[in-house]
Amino acid sequence: MGKVLIIGAGGVGTVVAHKVAQNADVFTDILIASRTKEKCDAIVKAIGNPGIQTAQVDADKVDELVRLFNAFRPDIVINVALPYQDLTIMEACLQTGTNYLDTANYEPKDVAHFEYSWQWAYKQRFEEAGLTAILGCGFDPGVSGVYTAYAAKHHFDELQYLDIVDCNAGNHHKAFATNFNPEINIREITQNGRYYENGQWVTTRPLELHKALTYPNIGPRESYLLYHEELESLVKNFPTLRRARFWMTFGQEYLTHLRVIQDIGMASIQPIQYNGMEIVPLQFLKAVLPNPQDLGENYEGETSIGCRIRGLKDGKERTYYVYNNCSHQAAYKETGMQGVSYTTGVPAMIGAMMFLKGLWKRPGVWNVEEFDPDPFMEQLNKQGLPWHEVFDGDLEL
Repeated sequence: MGKVLIIGAGGVGTVVAHKVAQNADVFTDILIASRTKEKCDAIVKAIGNPGIQTAQVDADKVDELVRLFNAFRPDIVINVALPYQDLTIMEACLQTGTNYLDTANYEPKDVAHFEYSWQWAYKQRFEEAGLTAILGCGFDPGVSGVYTAYAAKHHFDELQYLDIVDCNAGNHHKAFATNFNPEINIREITQNGRYYENGQWVTTRPLELHKALTYPNIGPRESYLLYHEELESLVKNFPTLRRARFWMTFGQEYLTHLRVIQDIGMASIQPIQYNGMEIVPLQFLKAVLPNPQDLGENYEGETSIGCRIRGLKDGKERTYYVYNNCSHQAAYKETGMQGVSYTTGVPAMIGAMMFLKGLWKRPGVWNVEEFDPDPFMEQLNKQGLPWHEVFDGDLEL
């Protein structure tokens, strides 16, 4: 049905490639590209499908991307490279008439800050080119937006309160490791928190607000308020929301390491001189930390990610909780990657499937909640991320 180009050969890219290969009725031709071709070749070997092509590309360079796109002529590009590279890949898509999907919004390399304005600015150009760009199609952002759209479509007349809750109750048996790219992960959680309430954004100090939340099959876990990009699009697309927040769990051991990393300057993204050369402390730290791709084999436990929603239905208040729990070991057995990579990679594949089937195909730049959630929700159950619902229940019992 369609040709797909996957850019990125990390943990998420590995999962995307496995899931794309499993759905050969939709994805007829596959190319995996990365700065390091050997990583792409290793993924193909692990999948065991020699028909998958590989290529080397520097996603920072539009001209290299354009040459690759023109040579392969993909119907859609799945961008699971670094968020710094979103705009160069979108630019190459426009120059070659290629449709686009990513899992995380753009952020500049030199500022720990992310928002959708840079990518939303491409809306008119994609419309005029007749191309579709689907933004933030991982789990959070991604499934969290689809969950919200599904709730709005089927269970509420008016959404009022939204809490996205993200728990990783797994144990990788490392003293300190991040579950995805350390540079992106540490930048994300060390910036100020932010949530939406009564029409305005409220800023908090990093990890200032926290409380215990109860997660299915896991129990209570201390959860910390972060700013996450999907809040920006969700409050725009569901304007009845009075409050929208994002919560993530962290263990005390993790937070202690994180505090020390910050205190000694290793979380800095400002270049310094070392032995006559310029290095970025956070990039150096990334080089010495465990590779997230290597955590899967000994990873135990599970993740639990969902949306807790309160609002009105038929004039009465109701609550709704929709969530997925994902086993790290089951994810590793299927794809060789741990659950955090799996929960991001599977939705990226489903989003591309929705496009190729013509279900999520609309010129312009769109967030996932702006499409019909139903076929996506159906595929989550089929592709390894089954979801569950709790209506009007006391979640803290």
